[in-house]
Amino acid sequence: MGMAGATGSSRDSADMAFVDGNELAGALGEIFAVDVTVARGRCAGCGRESAVAETVVYSRSPGLVARCPGCESVLLRVVRGRDRAWLDLRGVTCVEFSLPDTE
Repeated sequence: MGMAGATGSSRDSADMAFVDGNELAGALGEIFAVDVTVARGRCAGCGRESAVAETVVYSRSPGLVARCPGCESVLLRVVRGRDRAWLDLRGVTCVEFSLPDTE
């Protein structure tokens, strides 16, 4: 008997159906193919909503640090290496993108 039987629940049930993260490829590929600076974000610190282009960015470090223009909380960090990049968005509660009309 597997773990599902031991706990009395099954991850295979219809109401708990899931797929792996590869399912996100299309949706995230569409989002990150747009100009992110025109996207609007909400600061996790103060709740201010503004365009990414309005953030205060510090670039005298190994990466870029964007801060909220209202409360100065760190919104995001971007660090690039030779063959990869790291993106930390923990200071943003959500980001709103306009998508191109595909019809």
